[in-house]
Amino acid sequence: MKPLLAVFALVLAVGVAAAEEPDGLKLPPGFHATVVAEGLGPVRHLTVRANGDIYISTPVDKQNNGNGIIALHLDANHRADQIVNFSSVEGGTGIGFYNGELYASTASAVYRFRFGGDGLLPETDPDIIVEGMPAPRPGFNRANVPFAFDGRGNLYIALEGSANRCTDPNTPSGAAPVGLKPCPDLTDRAGIWRFNAGKTDQKFPGDGEQFATGIRDTTALDWSPADGHLYVITQGVDDTHKFWPQIVSEQADDQIADEMHRVIKGADLGWPYTYYDGVHKLRLIAPEYGGDGNKTAPEGKYATPVLTFQSRRASEVDLVFYSGHRFPASYRGGAFIVQHGTRNRNGYDVVFVPFNRNGVAGAPTVFADGFAAFDASSDTPNRAKYRPIGAAVGPDGALYVADSEQGRIWRITYGGN
Repeated sequence: MKPLLAVFALVLAVGVAAAEEPDGLKLPPGFHATVVAEGLGPVRHLTVRANGDIYISTPVDKQNNGNGIIALHLDANHRADQIVNFSSVEGGTGIGFYNGELYASTASAVYRFRFGGDGLLPETDPDIIVEGMPAPRPGFNRANVPFAFDGRGNLYIALEGSANRCTDPNTPSGAAPVGLKPCPDLTDRAGIWRFNAGKTDQKFPGDGEQFATGIRDTTALDWSPADGHLYVITQGVDDTHKFWPQIVSEQADDQIADEMHRVIKGADLGWPYTYYDGVHKLRLIAPEYGGDGNKTAPEGKYATPVLTFQSRRASEVDLVFYSGHRFPASYRGGAFIVQHGTRNRNGYDVVFVPFNRNGVAGAPTVFADGFAAFDASSDTPNRAKYRPIGAAVGPDGALYVADSEQGRIWRITYGGN
């Protein structure tokens, strides 16, 4: 090789190496990721303060000495230089800032922490904003309690149902489940409630207003500043083919969708009486309520999703609308959806959904991938190296993504890196 060509080849090789993302992440052209922190343990969701500090919700365990929130201060290179665990408020899927104050949820309450200046930790014990939510589902040691703010002083709290289905506990062993109607879960759970974000010591549900109903399970709730609506992603029912193989085939079971809804006051999202076929775009009556796999729900009674995801393929665990200005204009007002992944190795990525000015959703595309680091040539599913669990937008417009396996945090930016 001639010397000039050798130099050119060396420069090219260095350029390719410089373009590689940490942990083999795959991002759109122009985007770049850096590692903010690692080894944080089984983290859940996260939020970013106006000064750039990061706060993460976790389940309390021996690793963090009974403290359920992790606070991270970042240095000038956006790398954590101070990591502190604090507070017994733990395990909730709700954590976020509103009016400069940190809100975090447990299975039964939502708390508010106040800060003095730019100190990393709150100065006093938290206030109780809402308490008295029902206990977690039987067999679960924690409940999903995501929340969102509308910017007008309202706090929206989503609660899951008590089980996969709302069925009669007296159903004979071995028999197909029989649905309870009315379903008792629809009175104090399996829905969304609206409370005053600034008022302390509110009691659930009496001090709030039921905003929507019909949610089996969700950890993905956010307010879109662009179109001024609340959005939620609900998870579809499991094991329908198992109980009704003569009615719902394995293929039809796989078509039962997770549903992304624009939530209007008074909306019924369909659980437990119905489920949504994401392939045929039909809402069907659930078998435990007399459905035969073809019987459609009464028109206009239940909400229609703006998007659907197949429930066996991804497990959508977080929803974040992008209101920053660091990314290209096509991303503004759109939604990032975190997919935790499933046993069949689907998901494990962050998806982007564009929204136009009228609030109409475009087609989802994979934004960030490669977290799981599966060997595509292997027929034997191996454990995912990383599993995205939460996302948040920083004050500078960067997107932060958290991993639930090893407690790794990435910061994704556009251009100028």
